[in-house]
Amino acid sequence: MEGFTVSNANRFLDTGLVRDSKSLSIEGPSSASSTAGTGKSFADTLKDAVSSVNEMQKASDKAMQNLATGKTDNVADVMIAAEKADIALKVMVQVRNKIIDAYQEVMKMQV
Repeated sequence: MEGFTVSNANRFLDTGLVRDSKSLSIEGPSSASSTAGTGKSFADTLKDAVSSVNEMQKASDKAMQNLATGKTDNVADVMIAAEKADIALKVMVQVRNKIIDAYQEVMKMQV
C-alpha cells in the first residue's frame, strides 16, 4: 500500500471532476496542461448548482402562482415543488457555509 501521497491526492482530485487546475494544483503549471481536458472546473460545477437551485425556485414560484390564480388545482404537486426548492436552497446555503469555513481555515494557515 502506497499511502496518501501528493500524486495519489492529484489522482483523487482528478477522478472527482471538481478540480480547478489553477487553484488546486500541487505540482505547478506543468501538471495543469495534463489535466485541462478532464472535466468541468469547480467554479463551473458551483455555477451549475446555483443555476439549478434558481430554476427550482422559479418553478416553485410559477406553480404557486398557478395554484393561486386557479390555473391548477393540484396542491400536492405544488407542495412537492415548493419543498424541493426549499431543500435545495437549504443545501446550497450549507455548501456556501462549508466553503466559507474552508476558506477561513486556509487563511488561518501560517506559511
